[in-house]
Amino acid sequence: MSSDPEKMMSKADKMTKLTLTRWSADWRGATELYEQAANGFRASSKYERAKVALEKASQGQVMQSSPWDAAKHMESAAALAQKLSIWDEVADFYRKASELYVECGRAQPASDALGKAARALEEVKPEDAIQLYTDACEILEEDGRDQMAFDLYRACASVYIKLEKFTDAATFFLRLGVAADKCDATNSQCKAYLSAIIVYLYGHDLKQAEKCYNDCSQIDAFLKSDQNRTASRLLTAYNEGDIEEIKKVACSSTVSNLDHAIIKLARKLPTGDVTAVQMNAGDDLDEDDLT
Repeated sequence: MSSDPEKMMSKADKMTKLTLTRWSADWRGATELYEQAANGFRASSKYERAKVALEKASQGQVMQSSPWDAAKHMESAAALAQKLSIWDEVADFYRKASELYVECGRAQPASDALGKAARALEEVKPEDAIQLYTDACEILEEDGRDQMAFDLYRACASVYIKLEKFTDAATFFLRLGVAADKCDATNSQCKAYLSAIIVYLYGHDLKQAEKCYNDCSQIDAFLKSDQNRTASRLLTAYNEGDIEEIKKVACSSTVSNLDHAIIKLARKLPTGDVTAVQMNAGDDLDEDDLT
């Protein structure tokens, strides 16, 4: 047999087409040739052709009712698309791989495939990355594997922060908190709630930060935690207009143990006019005081 990958591709294509003398396609033989061709193209750095060969090999495995092997080939094709900076194909191929893993009843690799796509697209297509991270989380949630999604929640929140969509970022940290609660992962839960509060403060939303703190404090694990005490100190400092205390709390060891993206935000607090916050709080009290 020729070792020329182009000739292998041509021969494989013929094996999948029906003719007057070929009444059934030889998908097994064709798939083996596509796989060999892909290896040959990769060895000679012809990544575009290798990608095409892997797409066809994946289709061949589907035709043989082997979704697992088909998914593996789609992931390999996606990695080559990433190498070639063909971003739409990166997302499409990893999504197809994920669907094939779901067909196999394998939630973890299905989620992993979407996570790989999201990481590849974070810088070039952040909105697409967010959707991929969200879908990856939902696959694990539906399979009762919430604990395996923790890093995905954090990664998605980080992309939202880069886009300055602070409310969405905080929402994802709260989702992480809920998932952690299901798994009795108390430390992760409390860190997620404190992270959400810091994000709200960075986004100049003191009222939402306070509401978040009050809501989360209904949960016993958070109420008794170092993260709760740190959040309480931060909010008190904001309401008193104490800039030095805000900076001191933001540099505390409890904050230093949060995700890197949150530490960066905390170190920049306060971002708004804290004296204005204090004055507004005073105005609110005056309006209520009718005596």
